[in-house]
Amino acid sequence: MSFTLRDATPADLPGILVIYNHIVATSTAIYLDDPVTLENRAAWLADRQGKGFPVLVAIGAQGEVLGYASYGEFRGAFPGYRLTVEHSVHVAEAARGMGIGKAMMRALLERAKAAGLHVMIGVIDAQNEVSIRLHEKAGFRVVGKLDQVGIKFGRWLDVVFMQTEPGALA
Repeated sequence: MSFTLRDATPADLPGILVIYNHIVATSTAIYLDDPVTLENRAAWLADRQGKGFPVLVAIGAQGEVLGYASYGEFRGAFPGYRLTVEHSVHVAEAARGMGIGKAMMRALLERAKAAGLHVMIGVIDAQNEVSIRLHEKAGFRVVGKLDQVGIKFGRWLDVVFMQTEPGALA
């Protein structure tokens, strides 16, 4: 399957919404119980882009959104964290295993480097071995684990924090 990466536009929001809500409904990759609205995703996109953060989409041959990725503030807007970002990468179920996540991760890291950032952080469900492997291959390492900090589908969930090596983006 061929795809191209580009910056997201409001026209991509319906595709982003489908991917997001499917992940919410079927996995622990997003610790949210209920689906969100198109208005929610539009506000998210406007907020990210308004703050100068990238939102990337992987677009298939038919113009469909196959995945999206972004990074944004880590720990809110505290100025001491201004050179650290937290990211997310999500791929449509039918498009997984085709290199889309890897390509989006690489593009996010390049954008972070160009922006002069210092560290990128991923907060990942501890049982999401595919995401953990993706991050390891991209140069992230596990720096911590928090036990039973989330709950979804009636069970407690652990998260791992992964980060790039300090200064690796410079």
